[in-house]
Amino acid sequence: MKNLNAWKMGGVVLVLCAATAIAAHPQTFTTLVNFDGTNGGAPEYMSLIQGIDGNLYGTTASGGLNNGGTVFKMSPAGTLTTLYSFCAQANCSDGDVPVAGLMLGVDGNFYGTTNYGGTAVSDPCEFGCGTVFKITPEGRLTTLYSFCSKTSCSDGAFPVAPLIQAADGNLYGTTLNGGPAGGTDCPGGCGTVFKITVGGKLTTLHRFAPQKPSGKLPYAPLVQGTDGNFYGTTNTGGASGGGGAGTVFEMTPEGVVTTLHSFGSFPDDGVYPYSGLIQGLDGTFYGTTYDGGLHGRGTVYGVDGFAYSFCSRPHCIDGAYPVGPVIQGTDGNFYGTTYEYSLNRFGTLFVLTGDSVLTTLYTFCTQMNCMDGSYPSGGLIQSTNGVFYGTTKSGGTDDLGTIFSLTMNLDPFVSFVRNPAPVGQLFGILGQGFNGTSSVSLNGTPATYMVKSGTLIEATVPAGATTGYVTVTTPTGVLTSNVPFHVIP
Repeated sequence: MKNLNAWKMGGVVLVLCAATAIAAHPQTFTTLVNFDGTNGGAPEYMSLIQGIDGNLYGTTASGGLNNGGTVFKMSPAGTLTTLYSFCAQANCSDGDVPVAGLMLGVDGNFYGTTNYGGTAVSDPCEFGCGTVFKITPEGRLTTLYSFCSKTSCSDGAFPVAPLIQAADGNLYGTTLNGGPAGGTDCPGGCGTVFKITVGGKLTTLHRFAPQKPSGKLPYAPLVQGTDGNFYGTTNTGGASGGGGAGTVFEMTPEGVVTTLHSFGSFPDDGVYPYSGLIQGLDGTFYGTTYDGGLHGRGTVYGVDGFAYSFCSRPHCIDGAYPVGPVIQGTDGNFYGTTYEYSLNRFGTLFVLTGDSVLTTLYTFCTQMNCMDGSYPSGGLIQSTNGVFYGTTKSGGTDDLGTIFSLTMNLDPFVSFVRNPAPVGQLFGILGQGFNGTSSVSLNGTPATYMVKSGTLIEATVPAGATTGYVTVTTPTGVLTSNVPFHVIP
């Protein structure tokens, strides 16, 4: 990875271009689901995830049978099914308020966190300090771990970020609080990074603290880079020379943390990131900050001068205060959401090209009574059908949020359940129309495979294969992966 401190040393982090209204593609916005409380409500820091059946899965922070939030699935056309309602057990021991989204495991099940609930209900966990759970596609939930199960919540408390599954098969995540007490800065602890097995054995890898340059209060998930290390952000704190407005950090699998950048270190730097990072096709990491930038309304940041300061256009019609992350679409551009904009303060969808040209694709609450939704606090997903999907926290028929789609006329593709993997290991391929598939190859090397369904193929990393794109030949054409598959030793 390129050292993010090059931003500070080279002074290129915020080399910006003015936003324009040039449309990258014809687009169609559709509201698919209105949350009404019964079927959930107020999806929070949540991006949808695609399952092995081609449906999309997610969480709501409230609503459901017990008003403790839900897990749901939705068909690409918008048919929603509630799979689980939290707080179904005494004292919400099964978890409560899942503000984070789900992760698809290599076993086909989903894993996630709840912000409250669990079995630890003593001070400071009167309502529980949160859980890690597993849920099957049919809705059978197993609580794997309850936070604050150790003295002084040294194992963490109140997670708000989704999990990832690393190349070693374990799950990794962050908690917003817990760890050593942080005085007036974070009296409940400054947060942790943890590893947990799919069987529920948790190991705390790092504890954030005010005096540490790694930052504090991580709202965001981790991402595993192609080098095998983990990368993440904290919302505040940082090196003593910085502005205390959050960090980007790197962590080895053993838990050794290095601060790569402290936000607020120089004028017009972005500050207070809520979202995590993605690793782009160029190997660079990209993310958003909620505040800061040239106009104090947040940024998209990366290295080598790729950045954008929101509110660069009159009345902030290009958006302001991004909470969710960016994703890289199959066209190579970056897509994301902003939580607000100045005229009516209800959020936008945007696309940002590599030369820092931003186009607003949709402005929320343009329909009467915000029937199209408002305040998107999560990110987007591009389904393998080529369509983007996302959620809003409020708006819709009952002001409890929506699920929407954004069609940019991009072609279908394939994605992975496991990436990276070594030679000889199975990995899953997600897509559509797989029945009748005649070949699968990894960077040109044929792979053995089994068609499990029209939306799932299991393949084996072939001997001699090298890192590259996966292609699947179906009866209707050749599908190519959106990102390279990385072959590891």
